[in-house]
Amino acid sequence: MDALLDALQEGRLIELPDDNKEDALQFLAHVMEAIPSLPAGTDVVGLIMARERSANSTLGKGWACPHARVPFEEDLLCVVGWSPQGIDYGAPDGIRVSIIVMYLVPENQRNHFLREASMLAKALMAYPEPQKLSLANDLNEVREHLLDLISSSKKTAGPDTRARMIQLQARQAAVATQQYDMANLVVEPVSIISGPNFRHVVLGQDRHLVEYLDSASGLIERLAVDGIFQNGGWRIIKRGEITYQADRILYDCLAIRTRSDNPGAGR
Repeated sequence: MDALLDALQEGRLIELPDDNKEDALQFLAHVMEAIPSLPAGTDVVGLIMARERSANSTLGKGWACPHARVPFEEDLLCVVGWSPQGIDYGAPDGIRVSIIVMYLVPENQRNHFLREASMLAKALMAYPEPQKLSLANDLNEVREHLLDLISSSKKTAGPDTRARMIQLQARQAAVATQQYDMANLVVEPVSIISGPNFRHVVLGQDRHLVEYLDSASGLIERLAVDGIFQNGGWRIIKRGEITYQADRILYDCLAIRTRSDNPGAGR
């Protein structure tokens, strides 16, 4: 289960902000879209929600495994969400989902994903105390339970010692890596309208973010050329754009910063 182990090692274990299934899936998909290696404009939210409407992704025992396939070549990507309250997921066993393991499956990783999903399902069947996750108090406890689950499976993709090594490293490096931990990210959707005869207009819910982008120089140029703008605490990633009459363009973006950043930085 290399992709799941990588997600835990790289801080892609995130506490979900609420217990609504649709909101939780969209939140995790937005976080997935923020991974730097993902091509700009990849609509993970749309892909995940469309697939979930066609088939419930619950695995039982409080777990769900939504995924989306994309037509490019990249590494198998994984993000893990934890719900302290549990989510009413419509699971056949009636257990509220505490753990959502979300995968993005590139064209060249389909077999890898099938093997990993199969190993995860078998590990859940063999794990002696799956209810521990529903009783966890924080992300550190969740991470340790997940690593115990992986290492308890004799058919895990990597040796048990790797899981134990990551477990120890996670404890020792928790403070040093906090600023890079995706669990510490703020992710905000934002729309930006530009045109040839007026200054760009920013639409968003975060007041500091809107103020910052309203006065950011070079914003439209960087989004148009690179698809990314960063100058201060926020990183703006273009997901897509729509061109209207009079050469007006609507940029659909994600704004990302760590909670430790000054939200008004760069103004």
